[in-house]
Amino acid sequence: MIIGNLLISLLVIVVLQFAGMFIFSMMTPYRDMEEIKNGNVAVGITMGGKFIATAIVLAIAAYTNSSIWHMSLWFAVGYVCLIAAYWVFDWLTPGFRLSEQLQKGNVAVGTLLASVYVGMALTVGSLIV
Repeated sequence: MIIGNLLISLLVIVVLQFAGMFIFSMMTPYRDMEEIKNGNVAVGITMGGKFIATAIVLAIAAYTNSSIWHMSLWFAVGYVCLIAAYWVFDWLTPGFRLSEQLQKGNVAVGTLLASVYVGMALTVGSLIV
């Protein structure tokens, strides 16, 4: 029974992680994986930050909840906060659009945005606990 619960939990975690990454990739006007395949380092750094941030929120939600339902619910709340952080950060940088800079390969913007994602994930994670 314990192994069955562990396998189900692992499956749900993997599905939520990749669903989160899919939703993040839908937010950009370009194809993330295509940009990475073409060597766009800025998009790669940002995608790495998104993956780590999503994993942080998911890990904290899994660690602090005993049911898959509650874990999924808290992950969804945390994930909405990560998406909101992107839109707020984009709004707070009126001199340029983040997605345009990333598509141009601006590594500084990619690094900064990845850091914003990870920082927000840690902050949002503290709210889940």
